[in-house]
Amino acid sequence: MDKDTIYQEYGDFIFKYLFTLTNDFHSAEELTQETFYQAVKSINNYHSNGKAKFSTWLCSIAKNVWLQETNRNNKKQQLVTSLSLEETKFYDLEEEYIRHEDVMEFFKKARRLSEEKREILYLRLLGDLSFKEIGTVFERTENWARVTFYRAKLELRKGE
Repeated sequence: MDKDTIYQEYGDFIFKYLFTLTNDFHSAEELTQETFYQAVKSINNYHSNGKAKFSTWLCSIAKNVWLQETNRNNKKQQLVTSLSLEETKFYDLEEEYIRHEDVMEFFKKARRLSEEKREILYLRLLGDLSFKEIGTVFERTENWARVTFYRAKLELRKGE
């Protein structure tokens, strides 16, 4: 039995089986292709064993392929969750000034900045505006607002 014949004879059956596992047409298609790729690679294992029906053997490969994909997706999601939790642990000057510094001291330091930098600082920290919105207020670019804000933070640090 060649690989084209195998796919023609069992392709729809395996696709439907995988579709019941995934409930996703696109995923079932991709997993079906991977199932037949794995089956062709290990066809000698089936011939040497020969105890199970061919369709059962293909279903076991399909299920393993699906489980591997599920595990891979779970690991990706765990990594994304882990990284997003780590991001919140990093030092964040904005958060520090709002939470840990005496508010009056913050405003005293901010008064030493140029009017433009002070306004950008207030819009970002107190107004909770995005850099794009700040750029729009000043009729400048988002990048300009981001760089100016960064420079204002550096000046605040120097004044400590």
